[in-house]
Amino acid sequence: MKPQFLIAAPSSNSGKTTITLGLLRLLHKRGLSVQPFKCGPDYIDTKHHSLAAHTTSVNLDTFMMSEVHLKEVYGKYAADADVVITEGVMGLFDGADRMKGSSAEIAMLLDLPVILVVNAKAMAYSVAPLIYGFMHFHPGVKIAGVIFNFVNTESHYQFLKDACADLGIAPLGYVPANEHIKIPSRHLGLAISAENDYDAIIEAAAEHISRTVDVDLILAMTQRPEPVHTPFIRVQKGGLPIAVASDEAFNFTYLENLEVLRNAGEVSFFSPLHDTEMPAAEILYLAGGYPELYLEQLSANVTMRESVRAFCEKGGKVIAECGGMMYLGESIGDKEGVEYPMVGFLGLKTTMKGAKLSLGYRIVEIGEKRFKGHEFHYSTSSETGELERIGKVYNARGKEVDMAVYRKGNVVASYMHVYWGESGEWLGAE
Repeated sequence: MKPQFLIAAPSSNSGKTTITLGLLRLLHKRGLSVQPFKCGPDYIDTKHHSLAAHTTSVNLDTFMMSEVHLKEVYGKYAADADVVITEGVMGLFDGADRMKGSSAEIAMLLDLPVILVVNAKAMAYSVAPLIYGFMHFHPGVKIAGVIFNFVNTESHYQFLKDACADLGIAPLGYVPANEHIKIPSRHLGLAISAENDYDAIIEAAAEHISRTVDVDLILAMTQRPEPVHTPFIRVQKGGLPIAVASDEAFNFTYLENLEVLRNAGEVSFFSPLHDTEMPAAEILYLAGGYPELYLEQLSANVTMRESVRAFCEKGGKVIAECGGMMYLGESIGDKEGVEYPMVGFLGLKTTMKGAKLSLGYRIVEIGEKRFKGHEFHYSTSSETGELERIGKVYNARGKEVDMAVYRKGNVVASYMHVYWGESGEWLGAE
């Protein structure tokens, strides 16, 4: 038995990420091994989790993963931890289609008790019907207790404890408002890589919540049987040399995607920012990230751009996602419209000028095969040359969307971040 629970909230912006990060760091400082997970496809929160817990956080997503695979992933990474904390996404019951892909669905699938974070800044006893609704909306979801956020006084907290007493649910503490633990806006562009800044915020959050949240009670009431670790059945390890871009500009990768690559061959990581050329390889993986923050450096690294272009032109297999696709294009424009030359293999220009968010789950059908992933970007792109589009792309509700998947030679590129950690078939998409 060990503590395993999911932190959720009635809505976004309730403070669940700050509280999750604080708990991760607090438990790590106690000498416990803490395994974080994140519901949904988000890359940014998992990076913050990893920094807080000193352990790599892992995505769990019922839209992109089968139930069997999700349980395998959870068991694989949770098996050796002392405490397992999963952070939810959006509101507890919010999914891509009703509850599909929601935190609640994952809590039920893994039999995890839910710690509900409620923003009680402008509420007192009225939290009672709110909490009651979440407790009774779905019989499969078990709300174990409540942490109240943005509560500044013990007298305010007493009203909230009264509500919990009448509902028969445990009040687990409160968190006063504190500007020093506020997580900056998560737009691409706000230095996810500035670890020193985030580390100070996480450290402050851990200290802050330790004063008013009953962490020992949380650990005691969320004991669950040890997760079952069923080893994945994978094909025999191959010998393909595989190059993976990994630096400040390109780092949006799913852990299980990388495991598939490691199983397929010998993976070499390199930096389009800092290295002079890409390593020898038969497959190149250019993931998404923050190329728009490093346009001058990427453009100035001419030898790297030339080596990547030469690899593409010689028929090398390339998977390019979002920022990786942008890098393969002719140029990337900044917010003012200034263009910086890039690899120039794809007849494509992208720009951050007039940035507008495009996001959502995506399904791409290529022939008889279907691949799942998500789209999340602020840039816009325009084709400057003839580019072949392959497949059809749909959102989570089955509506066709205008998101291109390009193929040129052996290069497949799109804005879509594909999850191939379950089957690896995307590596052979054509």
